[in-house]
Amino acid sequence: MGVRNQSTVTEFLFAGLTDQPELQLPFFCLFLGIYVVTAMGNLGMISIIRLSSQLHKPMYYFLSRLSFIDFCYSSVITPKMLAGFLGRDKAISYSGCMTQLFFFCIFIISECYMLAAMAYDRYVAICNPLFYNVIMSPRVCSLLVAAVFSVGFTDAMIHGGFMLRLTFCESNIIKHYFCDIVPLIKLSCSSTYIDELLIFVIGGFNMVATSMTIITSYAFILSSIFCIHSKEGRSKAFSTCSSHLTAVLVFYGSLMSMYLKPTSSSSLTQEKVSSVFYTNVIPMLNPLIYSLRNKEVKNSLMKLLRRKISS
Repeated sequence: MGVRNQSTVTEFLFAGLTDQPELQLPFFCLFLGIYVVTAMGNLGMISIIRLSSQLHKPMYYFLSRLSFIDFCYSSVITPKMLAGFLGRDKAISYSGCMTQLFFFCIFIISECYMLAAMAYDRYVAICNPLFYNVIMSPRVCSLLVAAVFSVGFTDAMIHGGFMLRLTFCESNIIKHYFCDIVPLIKLSCSSTYIDELLIFVIGGFNMVATSMTIITSYAFILSSIFCIHSKEGRSKAFSTCSSHLTAVLVFYGSLMSMYLKPTSSSSLTQEKVSSVFYTNVIPMLNPLIYSLRNKEVKNSLMKLLRRKISS
């Protein structure tokens, strides 16, 4: 990202989620509550998995990394968004904007690949249970997580590097509540052809690669589930899959509605609603989807609480 930019804009101003004064305080309270739940849920999940030996399994290893990603990319966006609701600081420097964009890209892309890694983990657990511990060894899990973050970092470097080449010489008002690629492209007074192409090529590849991994994994999972004769066994397997699939559908649906279409056809309201889903709502929901419906996590939490009370 060391490319010299030709921008004459030194700072940007966020239009925010809404320009209606009477909604600023209610939205501040709403999104502050969402962020508190997000932080407590994800950091709590990481702590429970780390402290409970019965959760030291590949499934929860990936879940703790997903919680880390959710907490990080929510934290990249939400604090500045909350400050904007209070009307105190709607400005962000050029370098601050590019930094926010860079880290957002790292974590949002890493989330896509982490969900794919979790789908593969479920495939191995259900379709090859006898070889699960061999295939999903600690070394393999570590390599998968390293690959996830490497892809996120590489893609963020590419997007960030090309964004630095854009010239911003007219309006500096970002019609959004954070520095995202599409709103910044609309502000540029230079050619954005390469940047738009990168969204389709890199974004399309990421979504196709990860979604195909998830679809293929679940195709094999479903075929294995239908071969299970025990009704209880099928119910347990479906329960495990439904949580992950719910998170995947909401996450990918909001991403595709935002990025996989021409920027000129984007509705501002649609962009903001889609963004709220994957920057605020999904990071809050993931700990609930993956943990509160999970007996092992709830049992581990109760054991930790009893141990804390008794000590």
